[in-house]
Amino acid sequence: MSTAEIITVIDAVFDTVDAKKFDQTEALFTENVWVDFTSLNGGEPATLTRTQLVDAWRQGLHPKKQSFHMVGHYRIAVDGDTASAAVKGYAYNVLDADLGGGMWEVWGTYDIPLHRTADGWKASGITFHAWHSRGADSVRTHVLSQ
Repeated sequence: MSTAEIITVIDAVFDTVDAKKFDQTEALFTENVWVDFTSLNGGEPATLTRTQLVDAWRQGLHPKKQSFHMVGHYRIAVDGDTASAAVKGYAYNVLDADLGGGMWEVWGTYDIPLHRTADGWKASGITFHAWHSRGADSVRTHVLSQ
């Protein structure tokens, strides 16, 4: 088994989010997903359905907010049909000018557990450990009015 398959899944998560191809993003996760973004948002980690997770990203990374995610320095451990990946990450968000513009960026690490399924490797969780951020937090939290 090549770790390249796992790297491809992880890269696809961030690439499809940035391209706003959220249906493709959803297909990269198991049905239930352990989610921990408490280093950014506070609160508590939770188990969500993949639809709930991706719907939150649809709302937070709406069409008038551009995002760019970059991950690298992969550290992958495989044990049979489970794997864990730790990666360094960077994210950049910018609002369209008609919403006032502004940017926000963050550096940190992601922990991503994965499971091998009949359809290939799927992420079963995502934890982000923020190290440093800068810019307008209002850009990160901006959602479009309903």
